Amino acid sequence: MKNHRNDLKEMRSYLLLWFTQMISSLGSAMTAYALVIWSYTQEGSALQTALLMVCSYAPYVICSIFAGALSDRWDKKKTMLVCDALAALSTLIVLLLLKNDALRIWHLYLVNAASGLMNTVQQPASEVATTALLPRKFYQKVGGLRYLSNSLNSILTPITTTAIMGLWGIDTVIAIDLISFLIAFIVLLFFIPIPKIKSEQNQESVLQSAAEGIRWLKHNPGIFHLILFLAAINLVASMYNAAFPAMMLSKASEAAMGTVNSVVGITMLAGSILASVMKTPKSRVKTIWCCLMFSMCTENFFLAFGNNVWIWCFGAALGWIAIPWMNANLDAINRLNIPVEIQGRVFAARNSFQFFTIPVGYFLGGLLVDQVFEPIMAAQRIGSFLAGLFGSGKGSGAAFLFAVLWLSGVGVCLIFRADKHIWRLED
Repeated sequence: MKNHRNDLKEMRSYLLLWFTQMISSLGSAMTAYALVIWSYTQEGSALQTALLMVCSYAPYVICSIFAGALSDRWDKKKTMLVCDALAALSTLIVLLLLKNDALRIWHLYLVNAASGLMNTVQQPASEVATTALLPRKFYQKVGGLRYLSNSLNSILTPITTTAIMGLWGIDTVIAIDLISFLIAFIVLLFFIPIPKIKSEQNQESVLQSAAEGIRWLKHNPGIFHLILFLAAINLVASMYNAAFPAMMLSKASEAAMGTVNSVVGITMLAGSILASVMKTPKSRVKTIWCCLMFSMCTENFFLAFGNNVWIWCFGAALGWIAIPWMNANLDAINRLNIPVEIQGRVFAARNSFQFFTIPVGYFLGGLLVDQVFEPIMAAQRIGSFLAGLFGSGKGSGAAFLFAVLWLSGVGVCLIFRADKHIWRLED
């Protein structure tokens, strides 16, 4: 008990930051969810609604390298406060436009792009602040706590947003978001001292500083190849995300899709709790690889060949249970190998390389379902080999794509299993 009390004392500032930021993130997620519903209700276009995510993600992928350079130059606490304030201001503008019946879909594109840009700058500052607030022995627990907050958001966002919108309307959802921001802002401003971190930058330009993150990765191929591994996994995972609604809504129903998503959230929560209490593994790299291989072997397989919601839920649980444990060890490897003085620049470069495949995957997934796999399945006769595997009618093409993604994910893991640079991180 004494050791636990000492641990809590050492982690006090970080836990306070984590909890208040989690509440603020829940409020932001509720607003984003509500605005997706609003935009689809107003426009009736899946493409226009999907562009909301594109606008949010584009600044993150394009500007991350430069944002990391700026983050390393600036005071971490001030950077987080300013970015949070500007993101909240954009949310307030949405509320005012909504109250005056002047909100249009293009307003949301601009607001999401601005919020995405603020998140791009804030994220590396937050990463470095976490490193500064915590002793090394707690780095693994950070990954588990992050997935805990992400899983809670996944479970609570659709439930609370739908209930609040039904009772009091979208205005109340946005107001709750602003209140949660205010709480997190005050706590960070007055109650969380973030130690000053000496930067290795002298009079370098932003471009030179951005190049430093890329240069560090070039001279540390273990971390760089691990990033490429995750980028390939993200490509498969984002294609899955694009195909998932097409199959669920065509072969089943909205209730089935909601049930599977809820199982994912609950599984992430359980996995996060396990990750936060598990001991350090003998081999972090082996743990990461095994977790990803297990995930790639299971969920897409059951989605492709399953024929009811309970089989899909079982596959979803298997696919997500190990991901928080993987992420906790990945986070620890990054923090232990990347010098704190340049973490902002390196994390930002990592984000550009590791996440650029996500919008590509969304585009490819949707394109392949509509233009390749659904036409193939539509041409199949009843009783044919493919129809026997994936069913018939709309949605069977998405199931066919899941089978391809199952094989692709396993192939990606096997390819990177042979990468010697990644395994040298164990040294």
